[in-house]
Amino acid sequence: MRILLYNPDNGVTRNFMPHLWMFLLQALTPPGHEVLLIDGNAQPMDEAQIAQYVRDQNIGLVGIGAMTRMIAKAYRIADAIRATGVPVVMGGPHVTELADEALGRDGGPRHADAVALGEADETWPLIVQDAAHGKLKDIYAPVDAAGKEQKPSLKNYPVIPWQAIDLQQFNLLPKIFHPLLKDIGEGWGTFRIVPVESGRGCPYGCEFCTVTGFFGDSIRFRTNESVVNELLLLKQRARSEKGQMAVFFIDDNFAINVKRTKSLLRDIIAAKAQVHWVAQISANLLRDEELCDLISASGGKWVFIGMESIDPANLKDVNKGFNKPGEYAQVLERLAKRNVYAITSFIFGMDNDTTGVAERTLAQVRTWPPGLPIFGLLTPLPGTPLYTRLDTTGRLTRRKHWQEFIPFAMAHTPLKMTIEEAHSEVNYGWAHAYSPEALTQAVAALDDQPIGYRINIFLARLCFRGIYFPMLGRLAWLKVIAENRRTIFKLVKEAVFGRQSRPATPARKTPGIVVPDEAVAAPKLPA
Repeated sequence: MRILLYNPDNGVTRNFMPHLWMFLLQALTPPGHEVLLIDGNAQPMDEAQIAQYVRDQNIGLVGIGAMTRMIAKAYRIADAIRATGVPVVMGGPHVTELADEALGRDGGPRHADAVALGEADETWPLIVQDAAHGKLKDIYAPVDAAGKEQKPSLKNYPVIPWQAIDLQQFNLLPKIFHPLLKDIGEGWGTFRIVPVESGRGCPYGCEFCTVTGFFGDSIRFRTNESVVNELLLLKQRARSEKGQMAVFFIDDNFAINVKRTKSLLRDIIAAKAQVHWVAQISANLLRDEELCDLISASGGKWVFIGMESIDPANLKDVNKGFNKPGEYAQVLERLAKRNVYAITSFIFGMDNDTTGVAERTLAQVRTWPPGLPIFGLLTPLPGTPLYTRLDTTGRLTRRKHWQEFIPFAMAHTPLKMTIEEAHSEVNYGWAHAYSPEALTQAVAALDDQPIGYRINIFLARLCFRGIYFPMLGRLAWLKVIAENRRTIFKLVKEAVFGRQSRPATPARKTPGIVVPDEAVAAPKLPA
């Protein structure tokens, strides 16, 4: 049987990396079946195109995974596939909470032939077997013989055959540049960001988060050897195709067990398995100096920190009081000293937010080492304590907001400002953090550094700008280039002609991939 695993796009931005679940289920598929992968972010398809693809490829089963923000598109794709007579099984956090919605048991249309609840590591082989015999059940739940939910152990984690998987759709560099870049340095013919997990679960239980409900509050880890071997496999593939491979550790909190994380990072260093990597780590865990040393030495370049707010009252309201805004600057400086920088995430529309929250937040951000701030709105996702609280108190304005996905739009009424004011705040945050002036300032903050460092922060800011201001077409990019022409001209001029003198400031660690002055056009990723 030929199986298609499909991840829908959200219709707004192109994700910078694929989702792990497709590769994991492919590795867990029983022998005798062929698995094809399509990520809608890399290969956009409408309903007619996906239906034609399923027919042309003689697909016998389709698996679709989607988070809440993508579920409307997922349902439309599923409907189109089912109309061809091919069964669809859906999984992920959304349908785990709202299985009746996917199965048409809530009075709406049916979108799936079967639903996989929770983590599908152990149920997926059974789903494939039942589909092959035409005996799909409505619901597959990870339960033991007594009917009690069980979480899969990660000790015997499947080997994902990265050396054999077709990853062309996930190459972030246009194919036309491969002949030009493959022989530069260690090779830049391809560049991919690949998801890897070292553990699952989070004990914090933040009110707005789906993680604890889906993965549980008990932390499970892969063996260090398993993770190290996967990194070595990715490095080997990158070398074989004269390209680059970076890793995003998708653990919900990569350093939740600091002792274990240190052990893993030491093993990565000892095995020379370093790749450039990104991970999500809570700010409170980054007080540890040795942990920060190991992050840098093992290849860590960016850390995603869910700061959420600079207001302690807001953090307490959403059960994230372990975040201490007074420590934010110190944490970021600690990382920056080690050439590790932060993607800092903020949520507006919280109960104690008032108008001007965006500027108050940016006023602090501007005092920190240059990084990548991102801004969102408090969103009540189904199954979270936040959704229950807002629903119970009658504050939801769109109870099923996921049925019509609108990016950066409130689904409830904030307490201390209007919905429109909340929308204006998030717009203000993005507009001022990623304006031409802000990009110029970020580059200037690294003026004592080699040109490569400044090029990296500039390009990173341009890419992150696209999260809020879509840059999916050539005209959009040309407009951004025109708006930032002075900074671009300055960088290009220095790259070509150099500059007479450098500020005599002591060397300071800077973000991004290190690019020597003499090889700006030929960056080399250190091992």
